[in-house]
Amino acid sequence: MLELEHGFRVVDVHTRVEPDEQRRPRPGLGDPEQLEREMHQAGVVRSVVHPDAREEGYLKANNAVARMTVERPLIAFARVNGARDAGSGPGSTLRNLTSSRGEDHTSPEDVEQYAYDDRFAGFKLHPPKDGLPDEDVLARLADVSLPVLVHGGEAFPPSAVASELLEYDFPVILSHFGAHPLRRDLMDETIDLLSRYDDLYLDTSVVRYRDPLERAIMEHPDRVLFGSGAPNAHPNVAVMEILTLDVPEDAMKKVFSNNPGRVVEELAP
Repeated sequence: MLELEHGFRVVDVHTRVEPDEQRRPRPGLGDPEQLEREMHQAGVVRSVVHPDAREEGYLKANNAVARMTVERPLIAFARVNGARDAGSGPGSTLRNLTSSRGEDHTSPEDVEQYAYDDRFAGFKLHPPKDGLPDEDVLARLADVSLPVLVHGGEAFPPSAVASELLEYDFPVILSHFGAHPLRRDLMDETIDLLSRYDDLYLDTSVVRYRDPLERAIMEHPDRVLFGSGAPNAHPNVAVMEILTLDVPEDAMKKVFSNNPGRVVEELAP
């Protein structure tokens, strides 16, 4: 792809890398060198990165990702998991009554260790794949008050985000406008939540639709953060989706740089 030319400082709150020692064989799946090249093409100066899903715990993967950020324009988020089922049906409720944290699940002590390790700037939570942390872990996340990037969509809709996470005192960056995969109704529901929760922010990764993007940026200009969703989406494409919106230039500047830098301090100039 050709390099984009624009006058904005752009930072990215949502990318994924694959730890070197466990790299998948397919090319382009979270390769840090490729990510750097694509960031440069898109004019992205710094990106938040986290590991892909794992069957086991995330201690090794998180540490590997942190090592990969050294001397790169990458900011590591530690991926966390839990024993609770993220579903809302009776089966999930029953399983959660008997669930307990195992050795491979994130503990309060793990959260504290990540939070005070200067290699990590926040946390990544994907409830449909990784489960939900228990109350003790969520309380510790509130104590350290670092941003938590949360996968949102059909399997963990906005109502679940509100009931499970938004009562705790930490910034939640909800990916995909809370609507993966491309559910317009969930996007509208998520934007409505911004009026009720001051610590909720939305990232633009793989949203694709102009109307909800423009609505959220115009109604809540300080709460939308640029996220590319790389490597699933090329940063060039993600940047162009924002550049072509019918919003003021000052609003684009907030989405591309000011808002992410306010929520994730390491992304600030």
